[in-house]
Amino acid sequence: MWRHSRSLSSKLANPKSNPSLLLLLRSSAKSRHHGLLARSNSTRPESTSGADPVNWASSPPEVSYIGPRAGSATTSGLASLAAASGVKAKELTELTKHYGRCYWELSKARLSMLVVATSGTGYILGSGSSIDYLGLCCTCAGTMMVAAAANSLNQVFEVKNDAMMNRTRRRPLPSGRITIPHAVTWASSVGVAGTALLACKANMLAAGLAASNLGLYAFVYTPLKQIHPVNTWVGAIVGAIPPLLGWAAASGQISLNGMILPAALYFWQIPHFMALAYLCRKDYADGGFKMFSLADATGRRTALVALRNCLYLLPLGYLAYDWGITSGWFCAESTLLALAISSTAASFYLNRTTKSARRMFHASLLYLPVFMGGLLVHRLSDNEQSLTSENSDQLLNLSIELKENATPPKNRRPALLSAQAQPPVAYASVAPFPFLPAPSYVSS
Repeated sequence: MWRHSRSLSSKLANPKSNPSLLLLLRSSAKSRHHGLLARSNSTRPESTSGADPVNWASSPPEVSYIGPRAGSATTSGLASLAAASGVKAKELTELTKHYGRCYWELSKARLSMLVVATSGTGYILGSGSSIDYLGLCCTCAGTMMVAAAANSLNQVFEVKNDAMMNRTRRRPLPSGRITIPHAVTWASSVGVAGTALLACKANMLAAGLAASNLGLYAFVYTPLKQIHPVNTWVGAIVGAIPPLLGWAAASGQISLNGMILPAALYFWQIPHFMALAYLCRKDYADGGFKMFSLADATGRRTALVALRNCLYLLPLGYLAYDWGITSGWFCAESTLLALAISSTAASFYLNRTTKSARRMFHASLLYLPVFMGGLLVHRLSDNEQSLTSENSDQLLNLSIELKENATPPKNRRPALLSAQAQPPVAYASVAPFPFLPAPSYVSS
């Protein structure tokens, strides 16, 4: 009996000796693993000794996959491809963030957005009663691109100066995060694109103003900063052009009414930059810039220039009201604003310290958005402006008639006698019944 058991266990342990058993194992394994199975090269002995033949025979045979491994190879390939794609996507994200940050700093984005705000305000003021919002968006986008190009070229030309100033040495070009040819390519691309957008969606006048302002800022103001202190006044002209650009983009012309906001920006920039130049005197001296405050050791002339230009802001509100651009409320608000910033300039003139200069600088930052907001809130539409002009014309005619009626008869008689080339009935429509029409035969 043990002999038969040993024979059975040997057959189970060595299925090669029984072809039918091998076929059974193959079919059962195929149904479970969908492949050709065979007994694995296990470390367990294939001995048919009588140690424990029944347990060894009853245990399932250890088998391994000896067919084609296409599925596992495909899975590992997909995993490696996904890992490589993830690494490349991460690198692309980091690269995009890096250059996006560099472009943001090259463009001086916050300053460019202020320029866009002034241009958009000028566009709304020049639009009259109906505003073309698509044109407004295109004008703002074109202005943003041109301003970004101008600021980028400014940093290209001043890369050595910026490297010597604590305030600017961490910019992209001095820190080496981007190369000069790359920055020039960026500036040229956005400058051309912004000018083309203004030419196509606004008009050639707006595009010409944008291109000329870019050239004035990059090729006149920027080198002038290292030559003469008059650069501050040239920079004020550069800052006054964007609202005029917006007005021209909306109305297609440059008129006297469109000069209110540019004038405000011109006079506002002087105290703003005088305060900044006084606060950053050491940095400007280290960078080799010829600022007005560096030639003024006491700061008296710097404060006086700032105060004088603050006082120039006082009549702008009245002019806006008198020219029919805004209502009378803006006249009062603008006057109060000008008095407020003038008081900080007067304080700086009397007490020339860093604290008073910083107070005037903060007041200038507050003045401009409030002034532009008042212009937008209190602006008059075309119908209201025409009604206001008609009323003013009627008042003017009435005052002239009152003056004529108040003239003594002795002074009027020679004029009437000298002009009496028509019969007396021709004057029936003048006095004392001005509402009566003159006879038709009088003109003949």
